[in-house]
Amino acid sequence: MQKREQGKSGGSGGGNAAPPPKRGRPFGSTAASVASASAADSVAPSTLLGPSLQIHNSFSEQNNKRIVLALQSGLKSELTWALNTLTLLSFKEKDDMRKDACLAKIPGLLDALLQIIDDWRDIALPKELRKGQRTRTLGANSVVTGFGNEYEALGSIALLPQSGLGPGSAAEISGQKNTSKRRRSEWWLDEDGLFNLDDEGRAEKQQCAVAASNIIRNFSFMPENEIAMAQHRHCLETVFQCIEDHIVEDEELVTNAIETIVNLAPLLDLRIFSSPKPSYIKITEKRAVQAIMGMLGSQVKAWHCAAAEFLGRMIINPDNEPLLLPFVPQIYKRLVDILSLQAFDAQAAAIGALYNLVDVNMDCRLKLASERWAVDRILKVIKTPHPVPEVCRKAAMIIEHLASDPQNRTSLLAYENAFAEILFSDGRHSDTFARILFELTSKPNNKIAAARGIWGM
Repeated sequence: MQKREQGKSGGSGGGNAAPPPKRGRPFGSTAASVASASAADSVAPSTLLGPSLQIHNSFSEQNNKRIVLALQSGLKSELTWALNTLTLLSFKEKDDMRKDACLAKIPGLLDALLQIIDDWRDIALPKELRKGQRTRTLGANSVVTGFGNEYEALGSIALLPQSGLGPGSAAEISGQKNTSKRRRSEWWLDEDGLFNLDDEGRAEKQQCAVAASNIIRNFSFMPENEIAMAQHRHCLETVFQCIEDHIVEDEELVTNAIETIVNLAPLLDLRIFSSPKPSYIKITEKRAVQAIMGMLGSQVKAWHCAAAEFLGRMIINPDNEPLLLPFVPQIYKRLVDILSLQAFDAQAAAIGALYNLVDVNMDCRLKLASERWAVDRILKVIKTPHPVPEVCRKAAMIIEHLASDPQNRTSLLAYENAFAEILFSDGRHSDTFARILFELTSKPNNKIAAARGIWGM
């Protein structure tokens, strides 16, 4: 598993590139931009959701209640001010010893941020894409159907045609009656409510949700916040639901969500979704893993790299291993596919996840050795070589783990010449491949294995 500090400093990729700047820092957030404290009370433009002022170290202690109340108010000016302030507080430079952004010091802050995301998700999905109600046909011709329409069905008896009206009028009244009944029963499902949002209002809600997710993501990088966030069920449910809906959800919101759980992965226990803690979204352990598998299969490099890194960190926890075991065959096959990509950060994420998988799961060791192209692609990472020496070392250790299992010796002897070439040409991994060759040739299982090693059969 890659060093936790390296994983965080390198973002979700884990490659050799310089750490990308944090999102949510638009123009005006640098040290050269200094604004007065009174600017916090002014109404900021709707497009400016990043920091726009410098904050004193003791600011959050003096204004923590105001920040939470501003988030809960829903007022545009107050909400923008609070998001600007928290974005700056949550952004932590490498050498910054800021402690004001600790969630434990501001009660109710995390719940207020999550509520902003939940408010956007309530209106994010268009009505056309929502799952429609199931049509009930049983007892449709009865007065009382048993499906919750008894009051309307019985009330319709009073609307029978009055005396003096012709038979044609009775049919018209009956048609009007059915139409009004349908409208009464489906009004809350067909309409958005009395205060519908236009496109501008929806865009503002979306910007606020993205800004709130960026703040939560920044908070997850701070060690003092990790325990509180990893044990907060509402936070995890919201994050996993955003990941689950990555196809239709805002891309930056999904990216912030996946990076948040990658930072929390070492402390995350999936059994929290079946714990007696209050639940808001009803996410189960299986749904959480399936959401990550969906991200692993995504074509977006940042997403499948982060998902691979998350799974590699999660499998180390013995409590999470039983929940991940049913998905192990899909996981290592996808990781082998990611190894074929030319991106160094994708290769690093896949190698890190495979390193932990073969270390803790014997079934993965047996199947990975026989997986087509798996050993070839791992060797390619070493021969290229990958610019990060730690990735090459883990790739060599993966092969050593595979060679330690006697059942893999037959399939690995076909690569004996490649192992010997690395042994004599690369001094950094000579010890590892010397042990690999010793395991493969010192105790052959049978004569066929020995012949395969000599003649390359």
